[in-house]
Amino acid sequence: MIIPTLQGTIDRRILINFQVEQEVLNNFLPKPFKAKLVNGKGMAGICLIRLKEIRPKGFPKQLGIASENGAHRIAVEWIENGVQKEGVYIPRRDTSSRLNAFAGGTLFPGVHHLAQFVVNESAGAYEVAFKSDDDTTLSIKAKETQTWPTDSIFENLSCASAFFQNGALGYSPGGSNFQGIELKTHDWKVHQLAVVDVQSSFFENEKVFPKGSVQFDNALLMKNIEHEWVGLKSIAKS
Repeated sequence: MIIPTLQGTIDRRILINFQVEQEVLNNFLPKPFKAKLVNGKGMAGICLIRLKEIRPKGFPKQLGIASENGAHRIAVEWIENGVQKEGVYIPRRDTSSRLNAFAGGTLFPGVHHLAQFVVNESAGAYEVAFKSDDDTTLSIKAKETQTWPTDSIFENLSCASAFFQNGALGYSPGGSNFQGIELKTHDWKVHQLAVVDVQSSFFENEKVFPKGSVQFDNALLMKNIEHEWVGLKSIAKS
């Protein structure tokens, strides 16, 4: 099944990015995916995205819906029909929208966990947190900055921006397949965030990510981006 094309506006998108040991990610990832590396490290993280005016392509904005969402992501590569591709594997999705949770796997790819979000934004400062129906939690406090972190695996903002822009194809587990969707933005532009505090029960689970295997790298911000979500052909599970 191919997810129908949707369109709308990314009102706010925060990408929280972590360096993860290659072996740890490859042990976690299902086939055919393997970790895409940056200077020998894998990249994983959470996308905190507020969407508005989301509706089937061609429908009027007035029929669109808004929601807060979180997607846990891992940068991956895989071979498809003899061609190497890249994108992100999304092991879980969380949403404030009951419609998104109900329609996960049909209008939207993968299972969507219903979650309670708390958001505070003012004067370039951002506080976003959620707790899902299975007690998965995440919280971040950050503020806009002009300074790139010196301990990032990326040389600068431009390098990080290009890396994540190339990861536009996303696949989520859904039944016997991985359901795919492509993010097409009309204008790709990111800003950098200085993170004051970040906590993630998913990446702090030492049964999956052993102590010392995950290190915060950077956080990015996008605002007011017109976009489309385009369904992709599913990939069969091995």
